[in-house]
Amino acid sequence: MSRKFDVAVVGATGLVGETMIRTLEERSFPVGKLYPLASSRSAGRTVTFRDEAIPVGVLDEFDFGQVEIALFSAGGSVSAEFAPRAASAGAVAIDNTSYFRMHDDVPLVVPEVNADRVADYANRGIIANPNCSTIQLVVALKPIHDAVGIERINVATYQAISGAGRAALEDMNEDAERIVAGGDPVARGAAKHVAFNAVPQIGDFQANGFTTEEMKLVFETRKILEAPDIRVNPTAVRIPVLYGHCEAVNIETREKLTAPDARALLQDAPGVSVIDGHELGGYPTPATDAAHRDPVFVGRLREDPSHPKGLDLWIVADNIRKGAALNSVQIAEILASRFLTEVAPRAVAAATSN
Repeated sequence: MSRKFDVAVVGATGLVGETMIRTLEERSFPVGKLYPLASSRSAGRTVTFRDEAIPVGVLDEFDFGQVEIALFSAGGSVSAEFAPRAASAGAVAIDNTSYFRMHDDVPLVVPEVNADRVADYANRGIIANPNCSTIQLVVALKPIHDAVGIERINVATYQAISGAGRAALEDMNEDAERIVAGGDPVARGAAKHVAFNAVPQIGDFQANGFTTEEMKLVFETRKILEAPDIRVNPTAVRIPVLYGHCEAVNIETREKLTAPDARALLQDAPGVSVIDGHELGGYPTPATDAAHRDPVFVGRLREDPSHPKGLDLWIVADNIRKGAALNSVQIAEILASRFLTEVAPRAVAAATSN
């Protein structure tokens, strides 16, 4: 690819923003000029890109007319204000927050699953990145759904603390040190500490008793797979793991699929790595396999003895990489290679926003 693209990264000093920048470099994305952006609190900081220290700009002062692509990971309220501003200036905004995911005119994209939906960026100049748990779930289930159809998904997620951000990760590490030393974790209101614990609440509780994190799995899975009738029954748990979300998944399919056939489908699936030996250690875990790596790992494939068309899977992926930064950069790669031609896209995006 000969053309270069100027890229803004909003939230550049956060865990995901830092990983976005690192992923752009690792994958040799054709960046012309990089604009790392954050709030005024980050004034004076720098980020390193291609061995160059680049000052972090102040988001409120940035002119998005300078870039073709803007990667957002700075919170829903920030995206709500600045992603449309970027699109109006002619950039394509790829948003990692939940704000735009369920907007009908904004595509929700996982490149291994529905890359064709990237074309819908022209609606508003915005593409939404799904929830981290949804991404790894649909990457693993897409080949099965295509082959035999999925009617119902029961999923329990066991989510790494990094999914709650850098401050939560630091809080957990502090609590762990205090507990090991014989002390008590820091009291943080009614919230239960994660260190050496398992906390079955991620997000706020809804009227139906599920949390916002759990309902994201329901709605986003249906939208991405374009299967509004799939029944999804989720439980989301925070666990004391640094990087890598885990999912214990039971699915009910329309047609019978054996475990060996499911394994064969997944071994050929893009973005999936199968570790499925029936012996000690023959399965993926977050710390030993997924952390700081790109694939979605699948193991513990077996047929459900309680249902004639049931399958069980164990799915693990790095929530900061594939669950956020990598997926965003993959979307940018599709934009750059298929849709952003020598004619700058900003005129198209600006026109659609008027």
